[in-house]
Amino acid sequence: MTQLPSQTEKKLGLVIDLDTCVGCHACVVSCKGWNTENYGAPLADTDAYGANPSGTFLNRVHSYEAQPDQGPAQLVHFPKSCLHCEDAPCVTVCPTGASYKRVEDGIVLVNETDCIGCGLCAWACPYGARELDPVEKVMKKCTLCVDRIYNENLPEEDRVPACVRTCPAGARHFGDLGDADSAVSRLVEERGGVDLMPEQGTKPVNKYLPPRPKDTAPEFDVLAPFLEPVADSPKGFLGWLDKTLDCLPGGQS
Repeated sequence: MTQLPSQTEKKLGLVIDLDTCVGCHACVVSCKGWNTENYGAPLADTDAYGANPSGTFLNRVHSYEAQPDQGPAQLVHFPKSCLHCEDAPCVTVCPTGASYKRVEDGIVLVNETDCIGCGLCAWACPYGARELDPVEKVMKKCTLCVDRIYNENLPEEDRVPACVRTCPAGARHFGDLGDADSAVSRLVEERGGVDLMPEQGTKPVNKYLPPRPKDTAPEFDVLAPFLEPVADSPKGFLGWLDKTLDCLPGGQS
């Protein structure tokens, strides 16, 4: 079985703002595009436009209607991918060492040449974040675009995961969550970021920012004073304009 490092130099990961995500799936499309053309074997799509479509995705967006204790129900869009856990069970169950966690940045990856497609890592992952590619017969998962974030041939602003770069709502943030002074760590502290299913004990690196309570509709009696006319007849320029229009043919006498 594969051993986890005792500690990592960094904890690179994502912070996802559930208050901002609009469920547009731009992150899903960009992730599929980048990882099909670059890192590892292409992500499969079989019978994409047929009766039984099947494919592999490293990032998916689920939508739920949640009912808070107070206020109206809310539609919450919930993106989910590998959380690059500190205590990653998918790594320790791998019989070939294909799944591993990098010491230098904490990213969990799969060496596809060593993967035998046994599916033990998918069974061990409590988040359902791994998918067996039906064509290549190897396990696929989010890589945090490791081939992109270190690519010095890209402009600096593009050296982030494709999903982060693409999100039109700015709901996805990338950085070192092992650094208490990093932008993502401060964001988690300010917004009360949470772990997904902390009871599993996997210590996920990725964090979620909970949605804020939505405002309720104001009562009409509160708006009523602002709906009353401010004057019985126009004055100043508007008064002059009103009288001038009355003098035109078809105007009131």
